[in-house]
Amino acid sequence: MPEGDTVHRAARRLHAALAGRVVTRFDLRVPQAATADLRGETVHEVVARGKHVLHRIGEHTLHTHLRMEGEWHVYAQGARWRRPAYQARAIVSAPGVETVGFELGIVELLLTRDEEAAVGYLGPDPLAPDWDPDEAARRLAADTRAAHVALLDQRNVAGFGTEYVNELLFLRGIAPTRPMSEVDTAALVALGARTIRRNVDQRTRSFTGDARPGRAMWVYGRDRQPCRRCGTPIRKTAMGPDPTRERRVYWCPRCQPEADDGRSAA
Repeated sequence: MPEGDTVHRAARRLHAALAGRVVTRFDLRVPQAATADLRGETVHEVVARGKHVLHRIGEHTLHTHLRMEGEWHVYAQGARWRRPAYQARAIVSAPGVETVGFELGIVELLLTRDEEAAVGYLGPDPLAPDWDPDEAARRLAADTRAAHVALLDQRNVAGFGTEYVNELLFLRGIAPTRPMSEVDTAALVALGARTIRRNVDQRTRSFTGDARPGRAMWVYGRDRQPCRRCGTPIRKTAMGPDPTRERRVYWCPRCQPEADDGRSAA
Protein backbone atom coordinates (compact mmCIF):
# COMPACT_ATOMS: atom_id res chain seq x y z
CA MET A 1 0.00 0.00 0.00
CA PRO A 2 1.55 3.36 -0.99
CA GLU A 3 2.21 5.46 2.11
CA GLY A 4 4.68 8.26 2.72
CA ASP A 5 7.72 5.97 2.83
CA THR A 6 6.76 4.29 -0.46
CA VAL A 7 6.22 7.65 -2.18
CA HIS A 8 9.51 9.10 -0.96
CA ARG A 9 11.40 6.05 -2.20
CA ALA A 10 9.70 6.42 -5.58
CA ALA A 11 10.63 10.10 -5.75
CA ARG A 12 14.26 9.28 -4.93
CA ARG A 13 14.41 6.75 -7.79
CA LEU A 14 12.79 9.18 -10.20
CA HIS A 15 15.13 11.98 -9.15
CA ALA A 16 18.18 9.77 -9.62
CA ALA A 17 16.98 8.79 -13.11
CA LEU A 18 15.81 12.19 -14.38
CA ALA A 19 17.31 15.14 -12.50
CA GLY A 20 19.42 17.40 -14.67
CA ARG A 21 18.37 15.67 -17.88
CA VAL A 22 16.40 16.87 -20.88
CA VAL A 23 12.94 15.40 -21.46
CA THR A 24 12.68 13.41 -24.70
CA ARG A 25 9.16 12.06 -24.18
CA PHE A 26 6.33 13.57 -22.20
CA ASP A 27 2.98 11.80 -22.39
CA LEU A 28 0.13 12.42 -19.96
CA ARG A 29 -2.75 10.05 -20.61
CA VAL A 30 -5.50 12.00 -18.89
CA PRO A 31 -7.99 14.21 -20.75
CA GLN A 32 -7.20 17.47 -18.98
CA ALA A 33 -3.47 17.34 -19.83
CA ALA A 34 -3.26 15.06 -22.86
CA THR A 35 -1.88 17.78 -25.15
CA ALA A 36 0.86 18.96 -22.78
CA ASP A 37 4.37 18.63 -24.18
CA LEU A 38 7.51 19.38 -22.14
CA ARG A 39 10.00 17.80 -24.52
CA GLY A 40 13.24 19.75 -24.54
CA GLU A 41 12.73 21.02 -20.99
CA THR A 42 15.11 20.08 -18.17
CA VAL A 43 14.03 18.11 -15.12
CA HIS A 44 15.21 20.13 -12.13
CA GLU A 45 14.21 17.64 -9.46
CA VAL A 46 11.63 15.09 -8.35
CA VAL A 47 10.48 15.35 -4.75
CA ALA A 48 7.75 13.96 -2.53
CA ARG A 49 5.44 15.84 -0.19
CA GLY A 50 3.47 13.42 1.93
CA LYS A 51 1.95 11.00 -0.57
CA HIS A 52 2.36 13.35 -3.55
CA VAL A 53 5.12 13.24 -6.21
CA LEU A 54 6.27 16.50 -7.80
CA HIS A 55 8.34 16.51 -11.00
CA ARG A 56 9.71 20.04 -11.43
CA ILE A 57 10.40 20.40 -15.14
CA GLY A 58 11.30 23.74 -16.69
CA GLU A 59 8.73 26.17 -15.30
CA HIS A 60 6.14 23.44 -14.68
CA THR A 61 5.36 20.83 -12.05
CA LEU A 62 3.88 17.45 -12.85
CA HIS A 63 1.83 16.62 -9.77
CA THR A 64 0.84 12.97 -9.24
CA HIS A 65 -0.63 10.92 -6.42
CA LEU A 66 -0.46 7.13 -6.21
CA ARG A 67 -3.71 6.62 -4.27
CA MET A 68 -4.25 2.89 -3.65
CA GLU A 69 -2.97 1.21 -6.81
CA GLY A 70 -0.49 3.66 -8.32
CA GLU A 71 3.20 3.05 -9.00
CA TRP A 72 6.07 4.84 -10.71
CA HIS A 73 8.52 2.56 -12.54
CA VAL A 74 11.97 3.36 -13.92
CA TYR A 75 13.16 1.45 -17.02
CA ALA A 76 16.12 1.45 -19.33
CA GLN A 77 15.07 2.86 -22.69
CA GLY A 78 13.23 0.17 -24.66
CA ALA A 79 12.84 -2.25 -21.75
CA ARG A 80 9.56 -4.11 -21.42
CA TRP A 81 7.13 -2.61 -18.92
CA ARG A 82 6.12 -4.76 -15.95
CA ARG A 83 2.51 -3.55 -16.08
CA PRO A 84 0.15 -3.32 -19.08
CA ALA A 85 0.33 -0.21 -21.22
CA TYR A 86 -3.37 0.61 -20.74
CA GLN A 87 -2.63 1.32 -17.05
CA ALA A 88 -0.02 3.98 -17.87
CA ARG A 89 -1.12 7.50 -16.97
CA ALA A 90 2.17 9.42 -17.30
CA ILE A 91 5.43 8.85 -19.17
CA VAL A 92 8.52 11.02 -18.71
CA SER A 93 11.64 9.95 -20.58
CA ALA A 94 15.19 11.24 -20.95
CA PRO A 95 18.08 9.82 -22.99
CA GLY A 96 18.46 6.16 -22.03
CA VAL A 97 15.73 6.11 -19.40
CA GLU A 98 11.96 5.88 -19.33
CA THR A 99 9.78 6.46 -16.26
CA VAL A 100 6.15 5.39 -16.25
CA GLY A 101 3.39 6.14 -13.77
CA PHE A 102 0.72 3.42 -13.66
CA GLU A 103 -2.82 3.76 -12.25
CA LEU A 104 -2.08 7.18 -10.78
CA GLY A 105 -4.95 8.67 -8.79
CA ILE A 106 -4.03 12.27 -9.64
CA VAL A 107 -2.21 13.56 -12.74
CA GLU A 108 -2.07 17.30 -13.27
CA LEU A 109 0.33 19.80 -14.79
CA LEU A 110 0.68 23.26 -13.32
CA LEU A 111 3.18 26.09 -13.19
CA THR A 112 5.68 25.52 -10.40
CA ARG A 113 4.85 28.94 -8.99
CA ASP A 114 1.30 27.64 -8.45
CA GLU A 115 2.38 24.37 -6.79
CA GLU A 116 1.09 25.38 -3.38
CA ALA A 117 -2.44 25.43 -4.76
CA ALA A 118 -2.17 21.64 -5.13
CA VAL A 119 -0.20 20.65 -2.02
CA GLY A 120 -0.10 23.68 0.24
CA TYR A 121 -2.85 22.28 2.48
CA LEU A 122 -0.63 19.39 3.60
CA GLY A 123 0.66 19.25 7.15
CA PRO A 124 4.32 18.72 8.09
CA ASP A 125 6.00 15.73 6.45
CA PRO A 126 8.34 13.69 8.72
CA LEU A 127 10.43 12.71 5.68
CA ALA A 128 10.85 16.25 4.39
CA PRO A 129 13.87 18.47 5.14
CA ASP A 130 11.55 21.11 6.67
CA TRP A 131 9.90 18.66 9.07
CA ASP A 132 8.36 20.54 12.01
CA PRO A 133 7.33 18.13 14.79
CA ASP A 134 6.01 20.90 17.01
CA GLU A 135 3.63 22.09 14.30
CA ALA A 136 2.49 18.53 13.61
CA ALA A 137 1.81 17.97 17.32
CA ARG A 138 -0.03 21.30 17.53
CA ARG A 139 -2.30 20.48 14.60
CA LEU A 140 -3.15 17.08 16.02
CA ALA A 141 -3.79 18.44 19.51
CA ALA A 142 -6.27 20.94 18.06
CA ASP A 143 -8.23 18.17 16.34
CA THR A 144 -11.08 16.90 18.54
CA ARG A 145 -12.02 14.01 16.27
CA ALA A 146 -11.23 10.34 16.93
CA ALA A 147 -7.48 9.65 16.97
CA HIS A 148 -7.67 7.35 13.95
CA VAL A 149 -9.43 9.98 11.85
CA ALA A 150 -7.21 12.85 12.98
CA LEU A 151 -3.92 11.03 12.38
CA LEU A 152 -5.02 9.92 8.93
CA ASP A 153 -5.89 13.50 7.92
CA GLN A 154 -3.04 14.72 5.70
CA ARG A 155 -3.70 18.30 6.82
CA ASN A 156 -2.37 17.38 10.25
CA VAL A 157 0.61 15.23 9.29
CA ALA A 158 1.47 14.31 5.70
CA GLY A 159 2.47 10.76 4.84
CA PHE A 160 0.78 8.49 7.36
CA GLY A 161 -1.67 6.09 5.71
CA THR A 162 -3.86 3.33 7.08
CA GLU A 163 -1.04 0.97 8.05
CA TYR A 164 0.87 3.65 9.93
CA VAL A 165 -2.18 4.99 11.72
CA ASN A 166 -3.26 1.56 12.99
CA GLU A 167 0.23 0.54 14.05
CA LEU A 168 1.20 3.83 15.69
CA LEU A 169 -1.98 3.98 17.75
CA PHE A 170 -1.33 0.43 18.95
CA LEU A 171 2.26 1.20 19.87
CA ARG A 172 1.15 4.22 21.91
CA GLY A 173 -1.75 2.33 23.52
CA ILE A 174 -4.33 4.71 22.09
CA ALA A 175 -7.86 3.52 21.28
CA PRO A 176 -8.75 4.55 17.72
CA THR A 177 -11.94 6.21 19.00
CA ARG A 178 -10.24 8.33 21.66
CA PRO A 179 -10.39 12.07 20.87
CA MET A 180 -7.01 13.19 19.58
CA SER A 181 -7.22 16.23 21.85
CA GLU A 182 -6.79 13.83 24.81
CA VAL A 183 -3.62 12.24 23.39
CA ASP A 184 0.05 13.06 24.03
CA THR A 185 0.49 14.23 20.45
CA ALA A 186 4.18 15.13 20.83
CA ALA A 187 5.02 11.55 21.79
CA LEU A 188 2.83 10.16 19.00
CA VAL A 189 4.47 12.43 16.41
CA ALA A 190 7.96 11.53 17.63
CA LEU A 191 7.22 7.81 17.35
CA GLY A 192 5.69 8.25 13.91
CA ALA A 193 8.70 10.16 12.62
CA ARG A 194 11.15 7.56 13.94
CA THR A 195 9.13 4.72 12.44
CA ILE A 196 8.62 6.14 8.96
CA ARG A 197 12.26 7.26 8.75
CA ARG A 198 13.39 3.75 9.60
CA ASN A 199 11.05 2.20 7.06
CA VAL A 200 11.88 4.55 4.19
CA ASP A 201 15.23 2.79 3.73
CA GLN A 202 13.83 -0.74 4.10
CA ARG A 203 12.53 -2.95 1.30
CA THR A 204 9.79 -4.31 3.55
CA ARG A 205 7.83 -2.04 5.88
CA SER A 206 7.87 -3.31 9.47
CA PHE A 207 6.55 -2.04 12.79
CA THR A 208 7.60 -4.99 14.94
CA GLY A 209 11.27 -5.05 13.92
CA ASP A 210 10.69 -8.36 12.12
CA ALA A 211 10.22 -8.03 8.35
CA ARG A 212 9.48 -11.69 7.71
CA PRO A 213 6.11 -12.42 6.03
CA GLY A 214 3.29 -12.30 8.53
CA ARG A 215 5.42 -10.83 11.32
CA ALA A 216 5.79 -7.15 10.39
CA MET A 217 2.52 -5.84 11.85
CA TRP A 218 1.17 -5.63 15.37
CA VAL A 219 -2.50 -5.19 14.46
CA TYR A 220 -2.98 -4.16 10.83
CA GLY A 221 -4.58 -6.96 8.80
CA ARG A 222 -4.71 -9.26 11.85
CA ASP A 223 -8.46 -9.33 12.54
CA ARG A 224 -9.33 -12.04 15.13
CA GLN A 225 -5.71 -13.10 15.47
CA PRO A 226 -4.15 -12.94 18.97
CA CYS A 227 -2.45 -9.73 19.99
CA ARG A 228 1.31 -10.20 19.93
CA ARG A 229 1.54 -8.57 23.35
CA CYS A 230 -1.39 -9.89 25.38
CA GLY A 231 -3.12 -12.57 23.29
CA THR A 232 -6.48 -10.77 23.09
CA PRO A 233 -8.11 -11.19 19.65
CA ILE A 234 -7.55 -8.18 17.40
CA ARG A 235 -10.72 -6.39 16.39
CA LYS A 236 -11.62 -4.76 13.09
CA THR A 237 -14.05 -2.03 12.10
CA ALA A 238 -14.19 0.99 9.78
CA MET A 239 -13.93 4.67 10.59
CA GLY A 240 -13.66 7.93 8.71
CA PRO A 241 -14.66 11.59 8.65
CA ASP A 242 -17.81 10.56 6.78
CA PRO A 243 -19.29 7.28 5.43
CA THR A 244 -17.72 7.78 1.99
CA ARG A 245 -14.19 7.97 3.40
CA GLU A 246 -14.05 5.19 5.92
CA ARG A 247 -10.83 3.20 6.34
CA ARG A 248 -10.04 -0.09 8.01
CA VAL A 249 -9.35 0.07 11.73
CA TYR A 250 -7.57 -2.67 13.69
CA TRP A 251 -6.94 -2.54 17.42
CA CYS A 252 -6.42 -4.57 20.56
CA PRO A 253 -9.16 -3.76 23.09
CA ARG A 254 -6.88 -4.60 26.02
CA CYS A 255 -3.69 -2.81 24.90
CA GLN A 256 -5.68 0.16 23.56
CA PRO A 257 -8.35 0.76 26.21
CA GLU A 258 -11.20 3.16 25.50
CA ALA A 259 -10.55 5.04 28.75
CA ASP A 260 -7.11 6.10 29.95
CA ASP A 261 -6.17 3.70 32.76
CA GLY A 262 -2.86 5.37 33.51
CA ARG A 263 -0.64 2.93 31.67
CA SER A 264 2.17 4.31 29.54
CA ALA A 265 2.86 2.85 26.11
CA ALA A 266 6.11 2.06 24.34
